[in-house]
Amino acid sequence: MLRLIALLGLLLLPVGHAQAADPARTATLYKNPQCGCCEGYADYLRQNGYAVTVKPTHDLVTMGREAGMTDDFQGCHLTFVDGYVVSGHVPAATVNRLLSERPGIKGVTLPGMPMGSPGMNGQKTAPFTIYEIGDGAPKVYAVE
Repeated sequence: MLRLIALLGLLLLPVGHAQAADPARTATLYKNPQCGCCEGYADYLRQNGYAVTVKPTHDLVTMGREAGMTDDFQGCHLTFVDGYVVSGHVPAATVNRLLSERPGIKGVTLPGMPMGSPGMNGQKTAPFTIYEIGDGAPKVYAVE
């Protein structure tokens, strides 16, 4: 009987790894060294199939500007994934949409640190408005 239970456990083991990172879904997240919510967002991405490397930096504002964002549209951290920049606590559904649609933009941003967004504590009090990062004025990319 114990052998049967052990065998069933081994057969079910791969099911638990269904969210393992796709090698094509690697991301590098740059964050302020003291920020804990950024680590929460990295864990959130990992739970959604991304292999995430976290790199502390004190140059986030400069990096955001170089990526095409004005200061008032910058998020809490910067994530680079498959040629795009993702700024802030952007939900995985929007990141996945970005990577599948492959629009001609630099990336997306969820400005600030909205409560209840992925990696943040608290309750979501309003829909999250995610903006395109492009060459012109920011436009809405998604609302979640």
